[in-house]
Amino acid sequence: MSAASVTVLDVKRGIAPRVFDRIGGGVTDPRIAARLTELQTAAQGRDALGILKLALAEEFAGRTAVVSSFGSESAVLLHLVAQVDPTTPILFLNTGKLFGETLRYRDRLQDLLGLTDIRTSGPHPGDRARLDPEGALWSRDTDACCNFRKVVPLRRSLEGFEAQITGRKRFQTIARSVMAPVEYFEGRFRFNPLADWTLADLDAYATKHELPHHPLADDGYPSIGCMPCTRRVQSGESYRDGRWAGLDKDECGIHTGLDGDGI
Repeated sequence: MSAASVTVLDVKRGIAPRVFDRIGGGVTDPRIAARLTELQTAAQGRDALGILKLALAEEFAGRTAVVSSFGSESAVLLHLVAQVDPTTPILFLNTGKLFGETLRYRDRLQDLLGLTDIRTSGPHPGDRARLDPEGALWSRDTDACCNFRKVVPLRRSLEGFEAQITGRKRFQTIARSVMAPVEYFEGRFRFNPLADWTLADLDAYATKHELPHHPLADDGYPSIGCMPCTRRVQSGESYRDGRWAGLDKDECGIHTGLDGDGI
């Protein structure tokens, strides 16, 4: 099977396409467009902590969730969030395919940072039985696996929230290189306070605040996802070459561009 065929969703099997595979969408409501412009203007000139305060304390207090993978860079964003409001809901996806080190890192950061509302979700048992009864869908159709294990559960978890916060950075992928600090995505505003941070910025912050590294970060895994689809990065490779290696894929589908936009 070719890499191209692996990454194409088969909608005939009832697997919903990711937002960037759908036609249409976008910020078409003039009121939402005006609100987005207002928030983007308010975010200008603010540092990461200031953008978090804009979302968590000023504009969407009590109506915002943080989406965290508890991956190699997650401690920085979560440390900043804890300074604004440690009771902020933190949405974590346990796909059933994660490294054990990631689960233990989640627990360690929760204790260290005093986060009081980490919400773990995963694929629906019915979806798992219907779509991946043997647990090997990742080896045949990575997009379909990501969709039912990550995209669909996150959509359920985000219901009721008006805004979300991510730890995405522009340097991570080509698709992310043009993202704004504030976007509108799938019916809610999305804040990216670390958008313009570099790896050096992240390392300096983690060192300054003595934040623990993900156990796999020093073992050749700069970007960490599910165990079957993540490998060590080799010398000379780029930051995310260890994710879905050999496939034309560098996003799972939960964090894409503006509603309706392609990548």
